[in-house]
Amino acid sequence: MFLFVSESNEQEISNNLQKSIQLVGAQTARLAGLEGQGIKIGIIDTGIDYNHPDLFGYGQSGKVIGGYDYVDVGGKPLDTNGHGTEVAGIIAADGNFTGVAPKSKLLSYKVSSTGEAVSSDYIVDAIQQAVQDGVNVINISLGINRTNDQIDNAIDYAVKKGVVVVVAAGNSGPQSDTIGSPGKDINAITVGATYNNLTSSMVATFEVGEKQYQVLPMVGVEVLSSPIQGRIVYGGYGRLQDLQNVDVKGSILLEERGSNVKGQKIYFAEKERNAASLGAKALVVFNNESGIFFGELVEPNKTANYIPTIPVISMSNEDGLALNSTLTSDTTGSLNIFYHPDFMAPFSSQGPVSPFYIKPDLVAPGVFVNSTTLGGGYNLTSGTSFAAPHVAGAAAIILQKYPGLSPKDLASLLVTTTDPVTDAYGNLFPISAVGSGRLNITRALESNLIITPHSLVFSLSFDNQSQTKILHLKTLDGSIIPQLKARFSSNETSLGFDYSQSNDTLNVRISDKAKNQGDYDGFLVLNYSKTSYRVPVVIHVTKGTILVDQRNGILYFSLDYPDKWSYAKISLIKAGTDEVTSTSITPQGASSLPVYEKGQYWILAQIKNSNKTDEAYQTIFINEPSQRNILDIQNIGIPAKQLAIISGIIVVIVAIGWTARRR
Repeated sequence: MFLFVSESNEQEISNNLQKSIQLVGAQTARLAGLEGQGIKIGIIDTGIDYNHPDLFGYGQSGKVIGGYDYVDVGGKPLDTNGHGTEVAGIIAADGNFTGVAPKSKLLSYKVSSTGEAVSSDYIVDAIQQAVQDGVNVINISLGINRTNDQIDNAIDYAVKKGVVVVVAAGNSGPQSDTIGSPGKDINAITVGATYNNLTSSMVATFEVGEKQYQVLPMVGVEVLSSPIQGRIVYGGYGRLQDLQNVDVKGSILLEERGSNVKGQKIYFAEKERNAASLGAKALVVFNNESGIFFGELVEPNKTANYIPTIPVISMSNEDGLALNSTLTSDTTGSLNIFYHPDFMAPFSSQGPVSPFYIKPDLVAPGVFVNSTTLGGGYNLTSGTSFAAPHVAGAAAIILQKYPGLSPKDLASLLVTTTDPVTDAYGNLFPISAVGSGRLNITRALESNLIITPHSLVFSLSFDNQSQTKILHLKTLDGSIIPQLKARFSSNETSLGFDYSQSNDTLNVRISDKAKNQGDYDGFLVLNYSKTSYRVPVVIHVTKGTILVDQRNGILYFSLDYPDKWSYAKISLIKAGTDEVTSTSITPQGASSLPVYEKGQYWILAQIKNSNKTDEAYQTIFINEPSQRNILDIQNIGIPAKQLAIISGIIVVIVAIGWTARRR
């Protein structure tokens, strides 16, 4: 277990501490007098330094009106680490630095003192206590890199009680499938991180012919006044001996990270210095393991006053090896580095977490964010820990304007009014990386339409080539909804789109005729009044089709699959919960599972096909559940073999007891 620890850089900071808050549009709320008045926000973290002048006071007359210390029981939840104070400042600082919702009140739930580890039991207890204390919003900028049902269940409980729960996605990016609890919970608002509108928000492009590579500038480089073009030359590991017989002058050097000598360390600064000394224009370093990386130009001997003189960028192992294999004497490329604040932070954890819903929900500034710190000071800090409180503060502002808004409706306002987040080439980042986009408080406050659910997932297959989903619409001012204009935007041109509206419902149909197996992103765009709403859409196109027959609350499963298969595991999941039952089917026979509660269920088929496993998905609604039987083996949850053994033991015990009574 761990905190999403920041990468802090404490330094002298001027009074201009509003960069990230201006980027998300908080100034619009302030002009309207919306600063979180009357809203209570629970911060589950390392405590809060309530002696800081911008967060001053503990108790009913202070900024921090209550809380609980789970680390030192009986004490006050005072922060000695700094993480919680940074989170609190972004939300509600009110002084030299003002947070997103400066007039809101805070409750501090201290679940860690070191910032290195946290008990999941403490998180669960803190969530439950926050609900009892009557908070309106909970911010959780900590978590674990795996699923924890107890934490997720506690969040579900809080949301059911009307509390908005905002959580950080985590700092395990840029790899996919890296969001754990509580970020994976369907009912939480999960927040990833983007760059900030500071001069540190740099991105890079690298193009070779028609190919555009995903690359990252290393920390320590500067923006370029114009792109650099040159021959691309392979330079091994960038040591001087690797470059002896290479025509480096005027080139863009392509090098591999690390070394081929065990135990040898070659710093990026050394690679850059060697390349520059031989006349290279730029340096591209590809990873020595799978994926891309975020590098930093640091001189091991910090007294050397090292300053890089040529741009250095990083790229993935896969792209680097592929490029190197195609290099010829006349291969040329173009490299550029420039400012781009709405860009996903490389460390931000990514989805997907489930084939049935979307995470993260949205993103907010999380790189070099200004905030309060221990000892009455301020610092720049980075991490999704500091993206989440921007959204928690936004939630407070919206709840001040609309006090009766449910967590589901508030999430819809935030998620459907975001700004698009694009890569260095202007292409949208995947939904699994940034959700719907970057928080825009201005647009959220100007909106009048609630769209639920705030995202859509379609499960198509080769035999089931279309699906219709329903969106429910309502206005905040109670006005009648007119006929809306809707369009669907996606890079996958084979997808078909159609819709129809009946009063306050919108029927959205997506189809696929091309049978292109894969996962595709898109956005349903609705225009109402002066606001454009963007609903993120994920479309799965699978080979296999799950066939389900409902009879008296029993689901009978079979499978249509175009290729040869031997076995499939069927998992039946109560939508939005951790309740899972499983069975298996083969080409020779179907199987069944009883369902005891009404509601929506997700079905996942994991199909064994030769040496790989394929998947198919289905969603079903149960209106008439089965009746529970007292001796229903599947309901008990004990395998039949073990149940038989237990039953035998019980019979023996009863027999012995009966015999003893007769003596």
